[in-house]
Amino acid sequence: MIEFQNISKGFWVNGYFKPVIHNLNLRLPSGSSLALLGRNGAGKSTLLNIVAGTMRPDTGQVVSDSTISFTVGYAGSFHNHLTGEQNTRFVARIYGVDSDELCEFVEDFAEIGEHFKMPVRTYSSGMKSRLAFGISMGIPFGTYLIDEATATGDARFRRKSKEVFRKRMENASAIMVSHNMSDIRNFCDAGLILNNGEIEVFDSVEDAIERHQALLEN
Repeated sequence: MIEFQNISKGFWVNGYFKPVIHNLNLRLPSGSSLALLGRNGAGKSTLLNIVAGTMRPDTGQVVSDSTISFTVGYAGSFHNHLTGEQNTRFVARIYGVDSDELCEFVEDFAEIGEHFKMPVRTYSSGMKSRLAFGISMGIPFGTYLIDEATATGDARFRRKSKEVFRKRMENASAIMVSHNMSDIRNFCDAGLILNNGEIEVFDSVEDAIERHQALLEN
């Protein structure tokens, strides 16, 4: 369960305050994989960051009865002067998982070879994404937050990523942001639309997609 209690968030842009989320009160049940849809700039990534705890709302709080992942595939928090292995071990200590087991999983999954033991500053953006996705999938969470993460890498690696993600979803929930409606249909069973700072809830993912596409046409 994830509950939003009076969540509001906005930003100052060119001297004007732009509200992104307005007084959100909502409870999301456990065991569901939810699509989070909306126009570009609607605030989807902002909302995910608030749920993850990496961004503070202006008002309110998020309450959950299970563990919540960082945004899957996010590589922005890596220490560039540490190796991929050292970054992985650091994350393992933060989340209280076995560092050797996580390193073994990530090194095999990411397929970056000797670079795993090299500083992250030497990585391409694709290698960072592979490392980040591997770390995310190597830690068991109650709810995974997905922001376009399954689009990482070439076609073979994307298939591999989706298969691992699908296995995680057998025992977890998810909130997924994606522009790929095929992924939304494959992984989600309900939908949320973020529109003008408000959330619309749909029990059917197809109804959510239909509403989302109608909003894009307006």
